Amino acid sequence: MSTTPAPDAHVVVVGAGMVAHRFVESLLSRGGADVRVTLIGEEARHPYDRVGLTGFFAGASPDDLTLDRAMLDDARVRFISGDAVTRIDRKARSVRTASGLDVDYDRLVLATGSYAARLAVDGFGHEGCFVYRTLSDVERLKSFVQARSRELGRPLTGMVIGGGLLGLEAAGALQGLDVACTVVQSSDRLMSAQLDLPGGNSLRRLIESRGIKVKTESITTRLDADRSGKVVGLEFRSGDYAAADVVVFTVGVRPRDELAREARLDVHPRGGVLIDEACQTSDPNILAIGEVANFDGLCVGLVAPGYAMAEVAATRLLGGEASFPGYDLSTKLKLSGVDVASFGDAFAETPGALDVVYADPVAGVYKKLVLSDDAKTLLGGILVGDASAYGSLRPLVGGALGGDPAAYLMPEGGVAAPTGDLPDEALVCSCNSVTAGTIRSAVHEEGCTDVAAIKSCTKAGAACGSCVMMVKKIVGTELAKSGAALSNALCEHFEMSRRQLFDAVRVSGLRTFSAVIERFGVGRGCDICKPALASILSTLTGTHVLEGENATLQDTNDHVMANLQKDGSYSVVPRIPGGEITPEGLLVIGQVAKDFNLYTKITGGQRIDLFGARLEQLPDIWKRLVDAGFESGHAYGKSLRTVKSCVGSTWCRYGVQDSVGMAVQLELRYRGLRSPHKLKLGVSGCARECAEARGKDVGVIATEAGWNMYVGGNGGFTPRHAVLLAEGLSDDDLLTAIDRFLMYYIFTADRLQRTAPWFEDLDGGIEGLRAVIFDDSLGICDDLDAAMAAHIGAYEDEWKATIEDPEKLKRFASFVNAPKTPDPSLAYTVERGQPRPATLEEREDSRVLIAGTTLEVRR
Repeated sequence: MSTTPAPDAHVVVVGAGMVAHRFVESLLSRGGADVRVTLIGEEARHPYDRVGLTGFFAGASPDDLTLDRAMLDDARVRFISGDAVTRIDRKARSVRTASGLDVDYDRLVLATGSYAARLAVDGFGHEGCFVYRTLSDVERLKSFVQARSRELGRPLTGMVIGGGLLGLEAAGALQGLDVACTVVQSSDRLMSAQLDLPGGNSLRRLIESRGIKVKTESITTRLDADRSGKVVGLEFRSGDYAAADVVVFTVGVRPRDELAREARLDVHPRGGVLIDEACQTSDPNILAIGEVANFDGLCVGLVAPGYAMAEVAATRLLGGEASFPGYDLSTKLKLSGVDVASFGDAFAETPGALDVVYADPVAGVYKKLVLSDDAKTLLGGILVGDASAYGSLRPLVGGALGGDPAAYLMPEGGVAAPTGDLPDEALVCSCNSVTAGTIRSAVHEEGCTDVAAIKSCTKAGAACGSCVMMVKKIVGTELAKSGAALSNALCEHFEMSRRQLFDAVRVSGLRTFSAVIERFGVGRGCDICKPALASILSTLTGTHVLEGENATLQDTNDHVMANLQKDGSYSVVPRIPGGEITPEGLLVIGQVAKDFNLYTKITGGQRIDLFGARLEQLPDIWKRLVDAGFESGHAYGKSLRTVKSCVGSTWCRYGVQDSVGMAVQLELRYRGLRSPHKLKLGVSGCARECAEARGKDVGVIATEAGWNMYVGGNGGFTPRHAVLLAEGLSDDDLLTAIDRFLMYYIFTADRLQRTAPWFEDLDGGIEGLRAVIFDDSLGICDDLDAAMAAHIGAYEDEWKATIEDPEKLKRFASFVNAPKTPDPSLAYTVERGQPRPATLEEREDSRVLIAGTTLEVRR
């Protein structure tokens, strides 16, 4: 049992990482004026967010990653940086640093963390070999890649040795630096510590769909270098050889327990300072927390257990009672476009445990819930490809699931998952041990009304961020209960709504995300605000989606200007304005499909979609199409998709106007127009409505008196018929009305809001919309007209511009060793005379899948 220190005890903390920062913060917040702390860090910088280290490659500066400095400015704290502790004198109760400084302590806290493990491989010291552990590591890595790429005059090839969480994040970082990357894993699957074999296989498909190669069951034995000592390749135990310009090792961590060993503290044979549930070491005056601490035979490289230890240690030093409950190994991968989470008893090791599994191997989705033998208590789970339920499920571990397990696993459109409130004791933020009850208390008792305030007050969502959506849901529910107005903030990084942010960017004239967030937001942005800003900037600047900094903001599809399909391939959709196409155009599309073995489908939008293209094939396919006069159909973007038409008066005996000609004119006028959600238009040549115009965002129907214009018809989950906006319009008046309608929508709609709910939310509804467009009731019609004219004048075909720009083509570059070899994971068979993705049975000769998915329960 630890002893309680005197009120004026001097606490020395060795190590200045995230866990040490949390410990000191907790001690100061609960201690009195007599608390004295000396924090000693080896790195010559303030404590920083190592969990968010990959953000450095997305533009975050070291200052952006720095943790709260206010704690270190506290008069009770002495911070010594850039000076490692080299010796502990337990008898004298003092530590000595590398600079010769002696610091006495009453209580000592070891928070020295861990170091990146090194493989015993020949050539590890060659230039171009890195680990991925500290901010200095990633700074050196980025600098080397940029310099080496300039030196060689080409993009680099890279290898990441280790396919765990950190390895996949490192691979994503390298890819962001235009390095063609391969992840090498010694076991049979990625993230083998968190995922079972089916989950690992699904993750592999997702990673490879991003253009990152995966090599499993491979052990590196040697690294080769050129005459200058720079790495050029590596050899595997199998005898295989691969070229590489940069190699990053992420093969695990080892506790930094050398100080403890020299001081003769009890240390586990496999490493780590032994602690009890009070974080007490074998010396009653020394505690250990974080990755250096070994509890119950384990050292764990996750921040959440370290934070829990920090709170226990602080409580004990202040005379309270607290015990470390053991390790929570829940993890969530932080890699854009790849959803993976693992929590609780993911491998069903509890006696009698049941697995409930949903698998769609073609789509790369695998979900498993582990339940008690009575199928009532949630024990754990694995989510790959769709981890949206993680925030809801993770807090329920150890408690009743509260509904049919399948409801949590089936894709959207299946059985609805239970929506009841979490119990107060449910752990929402595992990193910081924040419960649902604590968040509710912060809303009602502390006046917190948004996620940012909750973070500041409770620390929920302040670490890895995976619980932010659940935090936001709880806050919204509690505010609604109290009758308070809900925030319309775009996300935690922008207090403005999308509409307000659009106006702010338009007026300020800012042209990059970094400039916008510096002036109007906070932090580094997220998957919500980045694509939204990309759309706003595209509308206001007319620049290419892959141009400069803004290229990093795009969604997965926009990032490569193609729709990612279920099997990891991509679709190619050339624009066919109004559905009108020449025989020569048909022949070109047919020949391209034949040459690249693509599946062809005529869509409801009167276009021909081509499916099954590999990433590196996209430029070749599009060059053929562009040379033949085709343009991008923008099937991948939140923008105009199609303008559907009937044959109209040119051919139909009932047609009263040229619907095809008008549809072509509209599609060419609004092509490439970025918007809050996708847009579809339709033009019918008579009231028989063969083009189904009233199911479109803008529908145009010909009459003897002119064009009738309908707005707000949407498909999707809540289909709606469009509402009549105006009758008997001439060609010119119709174009003006549509111009203003679309621009007003783009200027004022919320993120991902379709046109139907948008105009219903407007003051005055449809009547108010008529007043804006036709009567200029807001005095903005000149602005709307000018904005549309600017769009039309600045339009360029995105694929044509990409093909002509070598820098943009780099993101489609072929990968190591096999630039034109088909990806073996993209397996196809023939059905109805065309290629289609092979089922799991056809790939692996296993059980038959129904509609590409399985749902099974097994013990």
